Amino acid sequence: MENENEKPRIDALTIALEGINAADPEKAVKQWISLEGDTLLLKDGHAINVAGNVYVVGAGKASGGMALGLESVLGEKIKEGVVSVPEEIVDRYKLKRIKLVGATHPKASEKSVNAGRLVLETISNLKPEDLVVALFSGGGSALLEYPVQGVSIEEISDISLKLMRRGADIFELNTVRKHLSMIKGGWLARHAQPARLVALMISDVIGDRMDTIASGPTVPDPTTFKDARDILVKYRLWEEVPESIKDHIERGLKGEVPETPKPGDPLFSKVKNVIIASNMISLEAMARKAGELGYNPLILTSMLEGEAREVGRVIVSLIKEVKRSGIPVKPPAVLLLGGETTVTVRGNGIGGRNQEMALSIAIGIRGLKGVAVACIGSDGRDGPTDAAGAVVDGNTYELALRQGLKPEDFLTNNDSYNFFKALGGHVKTGYTGTNVNDFVIAVINQVD
Repeated sequence: MENENEKPRIDALTIALEGINAADPEKAVKQWISLEGDTLLLKDGHAINVAGNVYVVGAGKASGGMALGLESVLGEKIKEGVVSVPEEIVDRYKLKRIKLVGATHPKASEKSVNAGRLVLETISNLKPEDLVVALFSGGGSALLEYPVQGVSIEEISDISLKLMRRGADIFELNTVRKHLSMIKGGWLARHAQPARLVALMISDVIGDRMDTIASGPTVPDPTTFKDARDILVKYRLWEEVPESIKDHIERGLKGEVPETPKPGDPLFSKVKNVIIASNMISLEAMARKAGELGYNPLILTSMLEGEAREVGRVIVSLIKEVKRSGIPVKPPAVLLLGGETTVTVRGNGIGGRNQEMALSIAIGIRGLKGVAVACIGSDGRDGPTDAAGAVVDGNTYELALRQGLKPEDFLTNNDSYNFFKALGGHVKTGYTGTNVNDFVIAVINQVD
């Protein structure tokens, strides 16, 4: 490895790890809340009396770590709690007062319904002086569910899959799911009445819409039964849905079953929703670390979307402009981007969106000195692989050719994983226990 690219590679990875660390669920909870006597203090200055019992509920891939942080702050104040996490990590966290239950992700199952039943039992028959602390993160939609009467979890999972396959976005998908659930779309907040409720969230949603994180169990839902039906009609699924789902939505349209709790509903006067970790919070932490390392940092976006290889080409154009003209930031510089790209699979290789983006970037920055780029999934999993992503530099392309690897062929075949497996460059963090989408860190030094 050439010296001019070794330091940028190391710095890119150091900065990436700072972003993951900033999204650590246990640390994020401890940074956001503290206890003084019988008062729960939030980082934003909000104060809540906790003289009554405290009950904890939640779900998500990061919620086990969040529960750990909450127990360390509230300790014996917690009366009981139930939090749903992926079944494969249910034994990872050692908790004393909060029970972790394992459920399935990304597809909900009866285990998810069991978790939902336990959560609803935990927050039933509470008193006004009681406090519910809800912990939600990415994956919560699948890990916690309780269908409306007459609708099965299999039917909900099936219609969700069909919507995704026909191109429905996350907001459309959630609109339908919220109207088939007794937990999503603000219903959890309704069930917790008359107790007060604080929801701590780790966002895996581009734009940090609270009503989308885990399908917004504690957040007002602006969508309606009419919206749900219109979406099913839009994707030509209304005639395909089971009679149970059609019947429930039609009854909702007639006002025979209640709507999801809406903005302005008085129940939300006793609800406090806060985001304690997000892509932007991590980008800001990475910018501080880049500054400490002597770079001029620039956060470009936390809302990166698009086809991974095409986004990679745009990032290459930004890098080249920085080196050529010092616009939009002068070297030594670090460009920071976050979000979540997609891959349209046309080949038969193995990869993930971050590895594919990194491979596209490697082709574009061929021959550039003093440049390295890391593309990382904050959850430690990029697609169906054991890698979080990859790091590349201006020498990656030539090194590949010397080993008989043609980068363009691997990109065409969507085989980025095997490219980096053969060449080196994989970033493997293991499961991080959090998820705030993806990071791109481009380190740019001015080397002649």
